[in-house]
Amino acid sequence: MTSSTGAGAAARPRKTISRRLFVGGAALGLAAPAVLRSGAAVAAYPDRPLRIVVANSPGGPSDIIARIVAAALQDQMGGTIYVENKGGGGSNIGMGHVARAEPDGTTILLATSAYVVNPSLYDTLPYDPFKDFSAICELATSPNVFAVKPELGVSTMKEFVALAKKSPEKFNVSVPPVGTTPQLEAEVLKSIEGLQGMATVPFSGGGEALKALLGGTVQLSSGVLAPAHPYIKSGAVKALAVTGERRWHDLPEIPTMVEAGYPGFVFETYTALLAPAGTSPDFVARMEKETLALLAKPDMREKLTKSGFEVQAKTGKQHMERVAREIPMFRDVITKAGIKMKS
Repeated sequence: MTSSTGAGAAARPRKTISRRLFVGGAALGLAAPAVLRSGAAVAAYPDRPLRIVVANSPGGPSDIIARIVAAALQDQMGGTIYVENKGGGGSNIGMGHVARAEPDGTTILLATSAYVVNPSLYDTLPYDPFKDFSAICELATSPNVFAVKPELGVSTMKEFVALAKKSPEKFNVSVPPVGTTPQLEAEVLKSIEGLQGMATVPFSGGGEALKALLGGTVQLSSGVLAPAHPYIKSGAVKALAVTGERRWHDLPEIPTMVEAGYPGFVFETYTALLAPAGTSPDFVARMEKETLALLAKPDMREKLTKSGFEVQAKTGKQHMERVAREIPMFRDVITKAGIKMKS
């Protein structure tokens, strides 16, 4: 179940995976040729605003990093960059929206691990992970965290499990959308510990899932570290374990799940930028160069680290290598956990 990567009610994806033609060689700032796209060619960013679509609701990790990166890229490149949230359908709505967007250099996707999880989770998808996008770059990863309210009176994962086993029907766990790594790890934990009676409550975003814990609606939260980090530091919630390969740098007292007695229990959520296939290769290359340069700046790395992310700046090619590696890996995790969503 080892993973190095992270979607509500499921949407109704279209019944066939789209097959967008890749158009190479277009000059920077031009839309795809009219033979493939209607309308006249128009200028790309920065001459026109750039929209970063986040396939989840506001307040979650993908939304947090999208807004940090958008603001910094706008300062670095000029022009206007804004974030638009299109959550729902296990992230399929937002990802499908960008897959069908005009490849004119004005729309890109902020993807999470749902990009590689959903191909094994849903029977049909509104996007093809290999054909419908041109990868720009990978941004950062964040470990997940299991957390409770301090009032519950438990300090470790094993203590929580022992308490929940007494009356599992009285316990539930909040997770971000189906298909995210926090949702998968919650199901894996339930399978390992025989806690199938504990209900999983999915929300349309990580921020909303965390609010359910803060409001006392659920007893356990499985989510990405980034949105939970300030609440852990303030003592509003108690982290039982992180799911990364090592302890988080400024939360040294919180063990990993492996240290907590769960061998191989490593789940992380990654974030990456992708453009619709057919977008000018020059635009994609420029965005890759500018974003990687931004991520190399010490102040940006420090800001993301303080927000709960570990910078893992990788090229678009390296991201697609991750996609090719992790789609079958998550297929194995999903099959073993017996998880499946109807499209």
